Amino acid sequence: MTAANQKLSTFPAFFRVSGRTVVVVGEGDEAFAKARLLFNTDARIVVLAEAPEADFARFIADKGLELVRAPFSSDAIADAALVFAATGDAVADRAISAAARALRIPVNAVDQPDHCDFFTPALVNRAPVAVAIGTEGAGPVLAQMIRAQVDQILSPSLGRLASLANGYREAVDRLLPRGVTRRVFWRRFFQGAVADAVNNGDIDLAHRTADSLLTSQGRAAGHVWLVGAGPGAEDLLTLRAQRVMMEADVIVFDALVPQAIVDMGRRDAERLSVGKRKGCHSKSQDEINDLIVELGKAGKRVVRLKSGDPLVYGRAGEEMAALRQAGVTYEVVPGITSAFAAAADFELPLTLRGVASSLVFTTGHDLTGSVLPDWARLAISGATVAVYMGRTVAASVAARLMEAGLPAETTVAVVENASRREKRLLHGTLKDLPGLEHRDELTGPVMVIIGDAVAGANFEHSEPLAVREPVRTTAALGA
Repeated sequence: MTAANQKLSTFPAFFRVSGRTVVVVGEGDEAFAKARLLFNTDARIVVLAEAPEADFARFIADKGLELVRAPFSSDAIADAALVFAATGDAVADRAISAAARALRIPVNAVDQPDHCDFFTPALVNRAPVAVAIGTEGAGPVLAQMIRAQVDQILSPSLGRLASLANGYREAVDRLLPRGVTRRVFWRRFFQGAVADAVNNGDIDLAHRTADSLLTSQGRAAGHVWLVGAGPGAEDLLTLRAQRVMMEADVIVFDALVPQAIVDMGRRDAERLSVGKRKGCHSKSQDEINDLIVELGKAGKRVVRLKSGDPLVYGRAGEEMAALRQAGVTYEVVPGITSAFAAAADFELPLTLRGVASSLVFTTGHDLTGSVLPDWARLAISGATVAVYMGRTVAASVAARLMEAGLPAETTVAVVENASRREKRLLHGTLKDLPGLEHRDELTGPVMVIIGDAVAGANFEHSEPLAVREPVRTTAALGA
């Protein structure tokens, strides 16, 4: 399933049930489970059951739920906000569902997705914070497994912290300007000393700390993160990169960064494409420098999102210099560079004991000049060479390396779209490499890895770089 058609058939939402009637119809385990779930709310819970089982009856009595000992009728649910059909009898539950729908009351029929207007999630309760996990009825056990993991992550004091925050909302709205200043305040409130005090049970200290935080807040300063988006696969983005993308007001991204990664940023963040791809430079590097400086000076928190790692052919040096000169603070968030992803796709050891102890990153354009770069001599001595953006200069790369003395039979691995689902793997030798320039079907970013260590790669899922002519037999020649 592609990202484009990963659509939910239900819309996650929270019903407001405070003080409203929710009816559970049933006498046994199914109804008992729904009643326990509903008890997390302050709804008026009505159980419609002629003879509830003993444990369920005790729960109803102990928790103060309302029990109506009567058979089901439409009149019994007429004022309900929600209805749960949980009799354990599929036919009866379908009839209850039909009656509720006729009254335009949302209904859930246990274990019958086609007769449900909503599904009950696995719930992590830190009231007023709630995390609901749903699978649209497809995997309740999976939802419970996820719930257990989330329950371990969230602090038991999170609800108390959220309640404390609610008491400060009016003051924050009155004293702090909208936008980044408020967001920074709340981020510090929920992640700093206030949260620590609540977690330790010292609510007085939490109030004093929150008061101090509120009165000390001035206009928030801008900040820029230079973030490596990695080679393209969403799950190779680092946790730090994900975190800062959720904090950013603006995401400035290059053309090689997949849209799926750009979409992982905060939903309301502004997104600015600056191109930076061969043949479609929508902004010059100087214009990009000016843009991120301008945004930082305006108090924005900016993610400058680059393919791979920002410090490997990412022009980050120029951007850092511009930010330093302008007095805008910044941070570099490393990413997985394409050479590592390509090597992983090929199960290829970039260094190999006794074979290759050095690794060279280059663009290949270094070999188009008249002077042989120093790294080419390293290749002759056994270093592994990773060539970025090497398809259009493959012939000159191969020719210059062979002229320098690298054997024509040296193994070569080529990866288009490293790490992505649509990746393509090719293998061959140095003498085959010039043919890469004519592979016009390779439209994605291409990484070329050259060296003796490449021979240790797994070529099971790759195709030959050069198409060999079939051997012609004597009989075929005579024909």
